[in-house]
Amino acid sequence: MSTPVTVSRRGVAALFLQRQQLDRPRTRRLTARTLEDFVAGVGGLQIDSVNVIERAHHLTLWSRFGAYDRATFERLAYEKRLLLEYLSHVACFVAARDLPLWRATMADVATGPWPLARWAKGKRKLIEAVEAEVRARAPIGNGGFERPKGQKGGGWWTWKPAMHALDYLWKSGRIAVHSRRHFQKLYAPMDVVMPHASGVPPVASGTLIRERLLRSLAAMGVASDDDLVMYWTWPRRPAPLRRDALAQLVREGEVREVRVEGLARKWYVRAADLPALESATRARRASRGTTLLCPFDSFLWHRERTLRLFGFFYRIEIYVPGAQRTHGYYTLPLLHEGQLIGRVDLKNHREQEVLEVRHAHFEPWFAAGEPPPARLWAAPDRDEAVAGLAGALHSLARFLGCAEVSLARTSPAGFKPALTRALAAPPDSGERP
Repeated sequence: MSTPVTVSRRGVAALFLQRQQLDRPRTRRLTARTLEDFVAGVGGLQIDSVNVIERAHHLTLWSRFGAYDRATFERLAYEKRLLLEYLSHVACFVAARDLPLWRATMADVATGPWPLARWAKGKRKLIEAVEAEVRARAPIGNGGFERPKGQKGGGWWTWKPAMHALDYLWKSGRIAVHSRRHFQKLYAPMDVVMPHASGVPPVASGTLIRERLLRSLAAMGVASDDDLVMYWTWPRRPAPLRRDALAQLVREGEVREVRVEGLARKWYVRAADLPALESATRARRASRGTTLLCPFDSFLWHRERTLRLFGFFYRIEIYVPGAQRTHGYYTLPLLHEGQLIGRVDLKNHREQEVLEVRHAHFEPWFAAGEPPPARLWAAPDRDEAVAGLAGALHSLARFLGCAEVSLARTSPAGFKPALTRALAAPPDSGERP
């Protein structure tokens, strides 16, 4: 086995931005091909119910495609069936072209050593009854099943029996998400949602972990072992199996172990990606443009990775008591020219058609005009960055159907006049016409 070569953190960060399609934010055009390529490439488009600004999947797509047409997405996802609702990191849209992988995962979940499979043992009559109801009444959601008398609602452990059965049937691939109504999942039999699914051979069960590792590496470019654990989290694989599969890939030469300058631990890259890593290292700028990132963006799935590579600490504060929040309820990291230079707390006032910037926080190093903590590239020009943020806010407002962007606070406060002026200037979204 050859001695691991040392690669630059700059190249690793640049390749990560490329693989996450953030090298040219908000400039791509949403088509069947670009949507499918993006979702397949990053491993999933996360779905989340938080709706302070917009649903997570729409925000994530906006960061790449700008103010795209939602109707196009709905048509491609739920009519053309290019996407399938399933799980990779957590609940996500996944690419239907990867059905062999998902079918293998579904079979594994149905029969493997997982809590849901253990629950299903002894529940055959309930599961079959719920499946029969889904086939007879599809599309149907959880609300179509009554809770047993005397049982109250609550967390996962107090779900009514039908919900557990629906969850098992969905995760094992016997039913699928047909559509959503008021964001609630409506199910139908898999052969109704994707009639061709039963004819798609699953990948061999023995290669499932291997395939997941290779796809996770492709999505990140270069990754440490804990990146691989935290990126594609469902279903969680036993650590010895994952380590053995990774070691086998290294022995075969399909994956190379590398060292990243300035960072501890072992890192890995697909051998096929070494030329791309070299090219990314030579690039003067890893990313051109400005965007805001959804808290559930795949770029942020492992926030420790973001801290290591970019020197940017981020946490979602929706679960933090109000008095203890540092930056706001639902802050979006601000990416400008490949650097994470701040975060913005936003709220979409739908009735008033106003996108409110509750608080725009700029990172201390950026505000002081100092080099970025990771020193990947030169410090960005502050005037250009403020103009870039204004352009991104105007683009997001247009996407949300807001007629106005209002600004409440900035930190430091000295940035407020400049951002106010930039917001008042004629909008320049930086997007493709």
